[in-house]
Amino acid sequence: MIKAIVTDIEGTTTSISFVKEVLFPYAKANLADFVRSHAHEPAVSALLQDTQAEVGQPLDMEGAICQLLAWMASDQKITPLKSLQGLIWEDGYQQGAFTGHLYDDALRNLQKWYTQGLALYVYSSGSVHAQKLLFGHTSQGDLTPLFSGYFDTHVGAKQEPMAYTNIAESIGLEPSELLFLSDIKAELDAAKAVGFNTVWLCRDTPLEALAAHVQVSSFDDIHV
Repeated sequence: MIKAIVTDIEGTTTSISFVKEVLFPYAKANLADFVRSHAHEPAVSALLQDTQAEVGQPLDMEGAICQLLAWMASDQKITPLKSLQGLIWEDGYQQGAFTGHLYDDALRNLQKWYTQGLALYVYSSGSVHAQKLLFGHTSQGDLTPLFSGYFDTHVGAKQEPMAYTNIAESIGLEPSELLFLSDIKAELDAAKAVGFNTVWLCRDTPLEALAAHVQVSSFDDIHV
């Protein structure tokens, strides 16, 4: 019996184009100025230290900025970069530069599952802070009350089975009681390997009858 649902964001609840064409370009355009303006603040200073630790050598502020931009250009899922992006996006949300995108079918079913008593969680490579910002600033309002918790790469990489074991232990349920939703097969493979139920969102591609995971084109087709 499914007792909780863990959902990915990009390509699952949210349009990939919103992330690729709105969030990422905004972070890229504002990263250097943001770091220079906020480097003295504890949160940003700590992320700059984490960036140095990640590359294994000392970096001055400009060197750290170059490294962060290089990681962003190659779409690296590196924790200090993701955390910094979250801080930059917070500025964008607060200034009204954009609102978080959510598919109507995702919203409709998340609300339904919530009212049915299912616990809802988010697992994304974006930082927990960035996740809360997106769901807290949607065009449909603040949706954060729907969720019982959030997970990012601090629990492990999304294509590593151990990450899903860590999520199940954190939630306090058996993997067989959890359903993971994603648009990425390798993530679903990792979750299934430790006993999660899985559903593969294929919003822009034809469904395959013999796919390794149940495939749907919409949250409306997910039966819990």
